[in-house]
Amino acid sequence: MTAPQRIGPYAVERLLGVGSFATVWLGHDEVLDAYVAIKVLAENWSHDLRVRERFLDEARLLRRLDHQRLIRVHSVGELPDGRPYAVLAWADGGSLRDRLVADEIPTPTALRLLGEVCAGVAVLHRHGVVHRDLTPGNILFRSADPGGVEQVLIADLGLAKALAAASGLTARAGTPGYMAPEQDDPGAVVDTRADVYGLGRLGIRLLAADPPAGNPTRPDPPRRAPQIRLRDDVPPAVGAVLLRATAHRPADRYPDAATLHAALTRASGPAAATVPPRQPSPRPRVGRRLRLAGAAVVVVAAVGAMGAEPGDTRSARPVDGTYTAGPLTVVLPPGWSATGTTWAGQYDADGEPEPALVMSPQPRRWAADPRLPGAFVGLSAATAARTTPAGFLAERTHGDCTPAPARTIRQAGVDWTVVAYRCDRGRPRIVESAALHPDRPALVYVQIAPPADSPPAFVDTLLAGVRLR
Repeated sequence: MTAPQRIGPYAVERLLGVGSFATVWLGHDEVLDAYVAIKVLAENWSHDLRVRERFLDEARLLRRLDHQRLIRVHSVGELPDGRPYAVLAWADGGSLRDRLVADEIPTPTALRLLGEVCAGVAVLHRHGVVHRDLTPGNILFRSADPGGVEQVLIADLGLAKALAAASGLTARAGTPGYMAPEQDDPGAVVDTRADVYGLGRLGIRLLAADPPAGNPTRPDPPRRAPQIRLRDDVPPAVGAVLLRATAHRPADRYPDAATLHAALTRASGPAAATVPPRQPSPRPRVGRRLRLAGAAVVVVAAVGAMGAEPGDTRSARPVDGTYTAGPLTVVLPPGWSATGTTWAGQYDADGEPEPALVMSPQPRRWAADPRLPGAFVGLSAATAARTTPAGFLAERTHGDCTPAPARTIRQAGVDWTVVAYRCDRGRPRIVESAALHPDRPALVYVQIAPPADSPPAFVDTLLAGVRLR
């Protein structure tokens, strides 16, 4: 690879790293006599509009958050060949991956470092963002001023999205081994608990008695997880925290990075080293093997480009109890609102996002909060071209739930295939339904989490209110 002499106003010093989507160069600002990291979109992705937008989204997101625990972005630009680049603060201390390759990190330092990473990810979660790719290579260090403390920074938010956009039928994204199991399922919810899983895997990598065994290379199988031994000087309660953080089922993990951070702080305190907290049996102990297992789960789909909560000035306003997104119009149950314009990860033959919406008493929170009832409605010509409604529903099974026999109903001129599930955890009832558009080649999909006290006719009434143009 030939190094460019200049990128924008910066003289290029050397290559810092190469990734799947971008190349990072060390640049020098000759006016300010300061070094920067310049991230340039890879040439083979420069014509992919979705990847290009993701690249720019990262820069916009970092600029908007502008926090000391996150890599800061100074500016963006474009090369003469049209590729975008982002000018970032240079993390001169390298990455956690570099340090793990060089030597084992002592347990007290590793615990402090894990806490710092949790605190950085908690910043993202407070702003409604899920990172989705927490790996040692994305944890960077920046030297402090004399007498200060070295900064631990979260980087590479190229896979991060607003929680609403990250939940739903998005493309598989993340690093095997650190990627939460639900990220490998295109129909599952991806929320803050996916980052909790990644943080737990980072903790295991930092604290494993056998570092190669703690260095994951692929996702854990659902019911046969690897056995990991932590070092003998790791407080027993820390093992219990990491066990919960890396549970296979999202519902069994900590809800977000801040909660995990608090649990780690309690578990690694002086008292935790001598008095392990009470845990459900079996209780991990020093030197014991931790089983990182759980049952597979698929929950609900959501849309990209979500709006605001009802009552916000940006909220979707129903007209005569209905809401319209493109060719979709729905009749809203009492007290519900709706938002959304596209079905994340679904594109038509022209590469345009396909339409969808979410309706719920609080549509923006519905995908991440199993207590809320709601429904996802999406219309896809691409899906209709490859499968039938029954075939599509067969792809959307819920492994930890019990299905009722499929049934068919006709509502408002549409023939629906409906499968209802009863679940022991998370949402007690999930209803999957699909049909073909009566007038054109497109499949309409409706996933419903009915209110707990709703009558049996609630689902049929909701489907009757789905109108297609």
